[in-house]
Amino acid sequence: MTKLKLGPLADDKPVKITVEIPASLHRDLTAYADALGRANGQNIADPLKLIVPMLQRFIATDRAFAKTRTRTKPQSDVAETERSG
Repeated sequence: MTKLKLGPLADDKPVKITVEIPASLHRDLTAYADALGRANGQNIADPLKLIVPMLQRFIATDRAFAKTRTRTKPQSDVAETERSG
């Protein structure tokens, strides 16, 4: 079986949050959206749409975070292991 970086999602309902970002970051997101659009032949109308995939990519590729996650299991995983074992 292929090991994917993302497994099943516990809750697929989006959670709306409000975040203030510096103007310089917004300019960078806009520039990144333009560059990505040119590279992929897409029009990215809202550069804020990049935030979620960027965060997902960042977390998925952070090796130190991955090591921490493997050392500490969430309580729901521990309880499931105890029931099945």
